[in-house]
Amino acid sequence: MSDAFIEYLHDLFADFGPVSLRAMFGGHGVYHQGVIIGIVIDDGLYLKTDAATRAIFERAGGAPFSYSHKGRQLTMSYWSLPGEAMDSPQAMLPWARLAFDAALRKPAARRRSRKKGKA
Repeated sequence: MSDAFIEYLHDLFADFGPVSLRAMFGGHGVYHQGVIIGIVIDDGLYLKTDAATRAIFERAGGAPFSYSHKGRQLTMSYWSLPGEAMDSPQAMLPWARLAFDAALRKPAARRRSRKKGKA
């Protein structure tokens, strides 16, 4: 990802709040307050959705990020945005809020603990 695109994303999320980007899986994760709210793949931004927000992204013309793995097509819960959302921090703000809310609703991963001596 280019430095110019990274700077653009920081500017784009300015009205929402600071974001950080971390390299992951051939792309980058977009984080706000330590929570992943989006991914960037090939200079394309996809934001986190869930059952409560997916239809909003779909009605706006978005599509889920999907990729091929071991001969299967896998679809993630990150969706593209309408073009106008990428125009300004004000246009991005409602989409960033939807993504952050969806990310906060995701249940935390449960850790499986095993106690020695118990069956």
